[in-house]
Amino acid sequence: MITLNSVSKKIGARVLFDNITVTFGQGNRYGLTGPNGAGKSTLLKIVMGLEEATSGTVTLPRTVGYLKQNIEDYKEARLIDVVMMGNPRLWKTLEERDQLYEVEMTDEVGIRLGELEEIIGEENGYSAESDAEILLSGMGIESDLHAEKMHTIPTDRQFRVMLCQALFGTPEALILDEPTNHLDLESIGWLETFLHEYSGVLIVVSHDRHFLNEVTTHIADIDYETLIIYNGNYDNMLVAKTAVRERTEDENKSKEKKVAQLREFVSRFGAGTRASQVQSRVREIERLQPQELKKSNIQRPYIRFYPPEKPSGQIVFKTENLCKSYDGKQVIDNFSFEVNRGDKIGIIGNNGKGKTTLIKLLAGVIQQDAGKAEIGHHVQIGYFPQNHGEIVDKKSPMTSFEWLKKKKEGVYDQDIRSILGKMLFGGDDAFKSLGHLSGGETARLIVGALMLCNYNVLLLDEPNNHLDLEAVSALAWALEDFKGTVLVASHDRDLINKSCNKILAFEEGNKIRLFDGTLDEYFAAHKK
Repeated sequence: MITLNSVSKKIGARVLFDNITVTFGQGNRYGLTGPNGAGKSTLLKIVMGLEEATSGTVTLPRTVGYLKQNIEDYKEARLIDVVMMGNPRLWKTLEERDQLYEVEMTDEVGIRLGELEEIIGEENGYSAESDAEILLSGMGIESDLHAEKMHTIPTDRQFRVMLCQALFGTPEALILDEPTNHLDLESIGWLETFLHEYSGVLIVVSHDRHFLNEVTTHIADIDYETLIIYNGNYDNMLVAKTAVRERTEDENKSKEKKVAQLREFVSRFGAGTRASQVQSRVREIERLQPQELKKSNIQRPYIRFYPPEKPSGQIVFKTENLCKSYDGKQVIDNFSFEVNRGDKIGIIGNNGKGKTTLIKLLAGVIQQDAGKAEIGHHVQIGYFPQNHGEIVDKKSPMTSFEWLKKKKEGVYDQDIRSILGKMLFGGDDAFKSLGHLSGGETARLIVGALMLCNYNVLLLDEPNNHLDLEAVSALAWALEDFKGTVLVASHDRDLINKSCNKILAFEEGNKIRLFDGTLDEYFAAHKK
């Protein structure tokens, strides 16, 4: 169990959460939700003792697995060692044992080695390496890499190793902050299965709605300056939360109507002979005062890609024997396909298979080594890169307002303010410098540019990264409603399933398959 007792956190005058008292029960899997900036990561850091609460205490079980983000600290360590460091008691014991084997053997050293071997047995240390290898293999990291040092593998794989570290040793509690961020669909599926079989208490933050619905038994929602526990998964929570809010608002309206009638009576007869009846009505008014509703911190951006000023031709993209390699490794090999006007294509596949490369080739950001990539008539491309820095220079002194205004010649200031408002840049936030934008704000700014420019083709590479659940839902709705053509690469199954009618799958053996149907239909056909 994890218990929070009267935990509060204030940052300056702002209250993130106040007087939270809650117990996260053994065997339950909690999704910690709330919009960007609500305090989810802060609460996890308080739970782990990495940040101080303004007030209150936290009680933890003996062993807790925590997903760390400080990969730089492990750059010289072997992958398998990084995983085993997830059990600090075992790792320190193994280190001390190895050191003692290098010194002269004495009675004292022999006794200490016996004590250490006993600890290793208690912590299942004799199977530690094989357990670590199972975790790494489950995350799609090949066995020939397990003895390599962290800095020799790509950054996304380093984050997978850190996730394995958190899972190692079957801790009594797991604290995972955005565990799916650097995982492909296959690894996410493996993690879901692992968490279903996990018997401890889990608290997870994720912007992947499908993942939350799959793994959680409860939702712990940060809103109204507190933490509210709902039974069921994320979709269940939305239904319950909306119903409670609507019921309270309806009760308040009924009370306000009754209070208005009572006040009219008091006003008419307050100075007359019906004093006792008047006083009775006054007491009734006090009793019926509507419940004060705290403002919810949930905000959903309004995303809509308006009909293109000029539609594209029937054929949007056509590739013939397209080839692209990096450092001698063939990523795309003799790939031919057509994209027709109105297609909504979800691009899926494991990391490193070529999804981003294909998007960049079609966007004209990079050039192919061989073959053709033709763009159809009147195609106007809006591009959302996975690396926001490709189009948003965080070193620039430019403001968000200025950056957006440069995207469309002759646009009126009020149109820019309208787009920024829809993307939740209210008031002075519209004039934030690019360097001070968070990842979520940068993503929303890029989406705002796509809305402003009326493109007829959208090429989106992991647009859901850094967006909260509400923003991803708004984006999915907007893509589904869009009258143009969409190609979107993403590991977010909910986004792909809701917005796409075709799937371009990068499968094993460098095969690329175009499937006519939704993601769910693709998976169903793939299992046959």
